[in-house]
Amino acid sequence: MTKYLVESPHTSEGCLKALDEMLAMGADVLEQYDFGCMVDVHKGWVILEAENESEALKIVPESLRSKARAVALNKFTPEQIKEAHDE
Repeated sequence: MTKYLVESPHTSEGCLKALDEMLAMGADVLEQYDFGCMVDVHKGWVILEAENESEALKIVPESLRSKARAVALNKFTPEQIKEAHDE
């Protein structure tokens, strides 16, 4: 499994509709999201583990999925950073 950051943008006009669609997927789905809507950044973010990008995007309502993105996350060790400098 890979850890993904899923970003789901929507417009200010479509904000309530997007929230309704997320809630319709289940209160547990809505609970996983963090939103920027209250500061006029109309995006929701979730960090989750999934098999691949398309599996990660299933957390986004289908109507919003085409604009969403899933970014595979990784961490770096001090050794990896040192090795990158040495290359």
